[in-house]
Amino acid sequence: MVDLFDQAYQDRKQRNAPLAERMRPANFQGFFGQEELVGKRSPLRKIIQEDNLSSLIFWGPPGSGKTTLAKIIAQETQSFFVYFSAVATSIKEVREAISLAQERLKFQEQRTILFLDEIHRFNKAQQDALLPYVEDGTIVLIGATTENPSFEIISPLLSRSAVFVLKSLDSSALRKILLRALQDKKRGLGLLEFQILEPSLKKLIYFADGDARVALNALEFIVNDLKGEKEKIIKPEKVSSLLQKHALRYDKGGEEHYNVISAFIKSLRDSDPDGALYWLARMVESGEDPRFIARRMIVFASEDIGNADPQALQVATAVARAVDYVGLPEAQINLAQGTTYLATAPKSDASYIALLKAKEDARKGSFGVPLPLRNAVTSLMKKLGYGQDYQYAHDFPEGKVEQDHFPPELGKKTYYSPYSPRPKKKC
Repeated sequence: MVDLFDQAYQDRKQRNAPLAERMRPANFQGFFGQEELVGKRSPLRKIIQEDNLSSLIFWGPPGSGKTTLAKIIAQETQSFFVYFSAVATSIKEVREAISLAQERLKFQEQRTILFLDEIHRFNKAQQDALLPYVEDGTIVLIGATTENPSFEIISPLLSRSAVFVLKSLDSSALRKILLRALQDKKRGLGLLEFQILEPSLKKLIYFADGDARVALNALEFIVNDLKGEKEKIIKPEKVSSLLQKHALRYDKGGEEHYNVISAFIKSLRDSDPDGALYWLARMVESGEDPRFIARRMIVFASEDIGNADPQALQVATAVARAVDYVGLPEAQINLAQGTTYLATAPKSDASYIALLKAKEDARKGSFGVPLPLRNAVTSLMKKLGYGQDYQYAHDFPEGKVEQDHFPPELGKKTYYSPYSPRPKKKC
């Protein structure tokens, strides 16, 4: 029997929901973007069509369609859908849902999809608790995460799940999503009969930065502001005034943070000042701590330039001091100067490679320091031979002396050579 009160509540809840929630598609026909993932011949569609569903991990940026895709899969496979956010859910609540899933499977022969949003927020013990029910088929787990699953999801759970990577939505997908929301009279804004100019649409797409939720929330915000206007046209100047700054996606605690700094460092290493400046600008515009950028530049100066240009370390250190002393926004000029200097400087990682070689030998054992290299600070030490036969460099022409500086167990080694080829490829 249909609960009329509950149906009325659900209808009212849907009407009052944000536009982004109301416009969530219910099937693949309304799902825009991620063609490689959800296309008719894609592995994921094949899994669904053949009803061979196993646990899945959706990894992608915010607003790329992870939750929507999970709901569509539940609809297509006629599975019962249970939504949890790992941020606000206890393992006790999850266990209760699993218990209901067991009854549902036993008495109704219906599969349960347990969707866990931000699954990376569950700790190891909480993730471990899911494992038995994934293994015995009580639930089909679909986890969604913005973080790299390799680091955030336990290996046993990861090995039992298929990982699918979602990308930021492209301009074409965002255009379709926005236009559909403007035209849809049942769930969207169609009854308001607003028109949007092409430049306005482009500004909204740019603002969204690949995030459908941001795009729809921005559109709803603009339309609500214009409701009292006689002219129902969304003009670019109105979009600009209401959305004053492009919301660049840059989670300083997440993977994208490391992706961008990696792109910055690799641009410096490849002697590309323009690429390095772009990634610097991305970090500055997104609110990255300038001291973090300066610290990475100091490391780079020694790791990738080294003695090819010893002044690079002085420049990087000076930039770090300037950042502390001046602060933003002016310090971005110091960062830019340091960036272009480091990018155009000659490159050598000989010191870094030499250190790696030395560390390999250092791990072979705690060999004693040869007696000639020890200081005889007491008469007993002198009697034991400390410092005996040590040759003082300043007593020799040009201050150079041939002397063994290694433990006998290792023998003489050569680590540093500015011109020798690198022994291994760095990531």
